[in-house]
Amino acid sequence: MFYFTKTPKWVKKLFAHSIWEMPQAEKAIYLTFDDGPHHQVTPFVLEELGKYNAKATFFCVGKNVVENPLLYSRILEDGHAVGNHTYDHLDGWKTANEQYLANIEKAKKYIDSNLFRPPYGRITRNQHKELTGQHVAFKIVMWSVLSGDFDVRITPEQCCKNVLKNTKSGSVVVFHDSDKANERMRYALPVVLKYFSEKGYVFKKITGDA
Repeated sequence: MFYFTKTPKWVKKLFAHSIWEMPQAEKAIYLTFDDGPHHQVTPFVLEELGKYNAKATFFCVGKNVVENPLLYSRILEDGHAVGNHTYDHLDGWKTANEQYLANIEKAKKYIDSNLFRPPYGRITRNQHKELTGQHVAFKIVMWSVLSGDFDVRITPEQCCKNVLKNTKSGSVVVFHDSDKANERMRYALPVVLKYFSEKGYVFKKITGDA
């Protein structure tokens, strides 16, 4: 499995109309969490964020919202943003356009947001065009820093290093509130929050008017 922990410029150009990073005018970092809500992992994330009054964006899987409605509500009540991550965590490269778009619409019934992130970061040009068109008008949010917390081959310390080394003002950082990522995310997130808070950074959510 190969992936970039820091997204190269040439990759960003492939989908230039997506959000890859935020403005660098202030010392702000944009943490994002994919694949939840998870009944055990997401509460830990919310508690850690709360210690620093940090806000984040949660890209939720529709079926997980259905299974954890109170936790989804808590994310919003704590002042965070949410985004659509399909209903069944579909891979856009392996899914027909009609099925993919229908799955996103299904998730939209439970996730009130015009933000969308494709699972695995995989989306075709046609899917991208449909989702950002006038009739749907999603804002597609990618990332500039990938923690690698989903990668069972790396240590929690390496996951943390991936974020500390590559994050700067305006960075959009990906973590996961999932079983698979839990060990590495649980180690890295508190370190990241403490490190950047002590350096004067704030943690902001991504809004629908980004």
